[in-house]
Amino acid sequence: MNLTETLSTLQSLADEKVRKQHLKNGARENLFGVKMGDIRTLAKKIKTDHPLALQLWETANIDARMLAILILNPKQLSAVEIEKMVASEEFAWAADWFYNYVVKEYPEKEQFREKWMNSCDKMLARAGWSLTSGRIARQPEGLDIPALLNRIESEMPREAPETQWTMNTALAQIGINHPAYRERALAIGEKLGIYRDYPVSKGCTSPFAPIWINAMVSRQK
Repeated sequence: MNLTETLSTLQSLADEKVRKQHLKNGARENLFGVKMGDIRTLAKKIKTDHPLALQLWETANIDARMLAILILNPKQLSAVEIEKMVASEEFAWAADWFYNYVVKEYPEKEQFREKWMNSCDKMLARAGWSLTSGRIARQPEGLDIPALLNRIESEMPREAPETQWTMNTALAQIGINHPAYRERALAIGEKLGIYRDYPVSKGCTSPFAPIWINAMVSRQK
C-alpha cells in the first residue's frame, strides 16, 4: 500500500464516536477517529514498512501516526529521529504508543532519560520521566531516589499537565517499590494533591499517588 491508499483506508474506517472521544481527550483536529483494533488489523495486513511509516508520520494525522508506530522498524530510527518524533506528538494516547513501542524498546534508551527529564519541551520531559519510572520499578541501581523526590516535590506543581502525569507515575513507583521512601512519597502526594479529585471508572485505581501507592502495596501482602 502506498501513502494515498493507506490514508484512504484509514478514512474509510473512521468512527465518529472515536473521533469525538479523542477530541475530548485533547486530540487535534487532524484525525479520522479509527478504533484501535482496526488500526492494529491494518498494521498486521501491511506488516513492517518503514518508508511508509515515515510518510504516515509526516502527515501529523493522529490515526496515521498510530499506524506508523506499528509498522515502522525502530532499529532504523536514529536517536535524533526518535527525539524529533517524541517532541512532535502532543496527543497523549499517540505519544504513549510511541513510548511503549519505540522508546521503551530502544536498546540505547538510557541516553535519553536525563536529557529529556531536563528538557523544556513538555513531551520530551514526559517521556524522560516515563523512562525514569521504568528504572525506578525495574532497575533502580544508580538512581538517586531522594533527589528524584526533591525534584518531584518542587517541580511537579509547575509542570505542564503532560509532564505532571509521568512525574506522578514516578512518585507512585517510588512509593510502591521502595519501602524506605514510601512515607515520604505518600507525604509528597498528600501535600501536592495532584489528581486527588481525578474521576475514575468503577474498578479502576485513582492516579492520586497516595491512593495508588496504598492500593498496590496492599496487593503485595
